Amino acid sequence: MGVQIDPSWWTSGVWEGRPIREFLERRDIAATFRFLHARGVSYGTIAALVGVSPNRAAEITKGTRQVTAYDVLERIAVGLGIPRAWMGLGQDGTGDARPSSDREIEGSAHLPPAGRPAVGWPDQAITALARLRTGLDEALASSTVAPRQLDLIEEAASEHMRSYPAAPPRVMLSRLAAECVEVQTLSRRRQPAAVQARLSGTAALLATMCADALMRLGDVDEARLWYRTAIHAADDSSDSRLRVLVRAQAAMLPYYFGDPRQTVVLADAALAVTATPSSSAALAAAGRARALARLGSAEQARQAIVQARHMFDQVGDDDTDTAFRFPMKRMLFYLSGASTWLGDTNEAYRVQDEALRLYGPSPSVAIDPALLALDRSMCLVRDRRTTEAAASARDAVATLPEAQRTEIVLTRASDVVSAIPVRHRGSEITELTDYVRACRERTRTLAAGTAALDP
Repeated sequence: MGVQIDPSWWTSGVWEGRPIREFLERRDIAATFRFLHARGVSYGTIAALVGVSPNRAAEITKGTRQVTAYDVLERIAVGLGIPRAWMGLGQDGTGDARPSSDREIEGSAHLPPAGRPAVGWPDQAITALARLRTGLDEALASSTVAPRQLDLIEEAASEHMRSYPAAPPRVMLSRLAAECVEVQTLSRRRQPAAVQARLSGTAALLATMCADALMRLGDVDEARLWYRTAIHAADDSSDSRLRVLVRAQAAMLPYYFGDPRQTVVLADAALAVTATPSSSAALAAAGRARALARLGSAEQARQAIVQARHMFDQVGDDDTDTAFRFPMKRMLFYLSGASTWLGDTNEAYRVQDEALRLYGPSPSVAIDPALLALDRSMCLVRDRRTTEAAASARDAVATLPEAQRTEIVLTRASDVVSAIPVRHRGSEITELTDYVRACRERTRTLAAGTAALDP
């Protein structure tokens, strides 16, 4: 049957830097199978030992099939020589190796029909019922996350939201991946509804940060998939404000890298979730206005700006740099884009100046002022001040830390070049084009030197 399992592995073995016993206590069978395979035990051998087909063993290892049935967990513990108590399984001194569910079903034949009194039951029937109750208690207890553990997970997500806006996206993806693994592990097990709702809410926030970081890097396909995951998690949380938030955030992706009409669709979907006003709804309304302006729907865009301002006056957030909050400076950031695309350059300059004043001379969130400066460059192009536009765009990129010169910024700089008629492109435009190309090459070099995420 191949390599035999050494019982000492379960007491001294380590997997992914942590004692294997931790994975056993969580009933993480996928990690357990991978642990054995790394020690030379083939998946075919594992399947034979635990009494499942090789295909099913492979699905369990990949995480596409979860093991929750009590009898299957028993077979795994017995077949692999794992102490049953370590997996939260009751001790069985009967010597009967058959699955507990078989014995319970067999014993249940002696149970009286529903509605009949239990007087005169045979002892084996009472024993079977007691075993059934014990197994149910164990299943419920093993699926419960300690309240403090859940608090710590939510606190970690909140800390990431505070640090996210100022951190380079590649750095944040590494940090967020580790948190996602923990939430994923806990969510794979059955949890009480209230616990699962909190886990799903945290998953939605983490997934949205991952999606946003990938969007900044220009990885559109992966960002779209992470936004999809975020929407799924938010819906599972049953938190209407969170459902609005993730849809409003997802609407940014097609605005920067796609069809702004899809931004309008997603923003409308966010606003349709609930009639209760929130800062996330104001964000959705502002994003909708900016997209309509980019599409050239001037009258609709102006109406949408009025709606966004009204909503912000009701529910806008106080000044903060925390991710997914919507203070006045962020509102002005969106209005800058709307006025720029409408060609209202005087209004755009005014809004940009006010926004930059609120961000301050040394903003902790560098990307927003850079994108505001690129809006200004587009306004300068419209006012036929192309030399100033090129210089402004180059400065907007150059003032960013190198790790923040990501595709979302470089694409907007390229938009400035594209907006300038070819006959008006002088040496400054050529310098801007060359500089953007050099930044992209440098970004690829940095990315090649970054280790792949594998938490």
